[in-house]
Amino acid sequence: MIEVNPGDVVLTRGDAVRASIFPVGPTMISMTVELTGGRTAEVASIGREGAVGGIVSCGHAPAFSRAEVLIPGSAFRVPMEALEDAKNRSPFVANLFCRYSDYLLAQVMQSVACNAYHSIPERAARWLLHAQDRAGDRIELTQEAFAGLLGVQRTTVNAVIKDLASDGLLATGRGKVTVIDRAGLKHRACECYERLEEHFNAVIGASGRGGA
Repeated sequence: MIEVNPGDVVLTRGDAVRASIFPVGPTMISMTVELTGGRTAEVASIGREGAVGGIVSCGHAPAFSRAEVLIPGSAFRVPMEALEDAKNRSPFVANLFCRYSDYLLAQVMQSVACNAYHSIPERAARWLLHAQDRAGDRIELTQEAFAGLLGVQRTTVNAVIKDLASDGLLATGRGKVTVIDRAGLKHRACECYERLEEHFNAVIGASGRGGA
């Protein structure tokens, strides 16, 4: 078990993947692609439902994206050798990782469509719903970090958060956002949230076997 803090980088592009990081509790990690000029774009976020590192490549290829801690907490660090041994010993574990890699790819593809066609307020509401699922109602996240995730200016995020708070959907404090009205937030979010939740339940769900 390890403790991770906001801004901790657990993987950098080109790194040899030596271990998988399994977030525990509210811990949340963002997978981003770095662009020229210091810009970044989030392609997926990982909470207690998944893991970072060696999921799709099985650890036999270098990392492609940067993985940075968004919400602090605990995590398990499992060496790739131990993880591969567990997969070889248990068909269920191997199948579960295959299913999770399918969900992770779906999240990346949905993010591409979402960023291309949906408004910033819709994307913000969707992201907050995913964060609530993983971290609970109280989300420890600065507006500066939130702006970076959405790829917009901080002033834009400030306006969006202020609008959601004025409608009673959120409460804000220093370095945190608290979801007050989940149903109202879902009404503001784009279709991407529901699509990803449906796919997660179909391929994984509570049993790890999905809807099968």
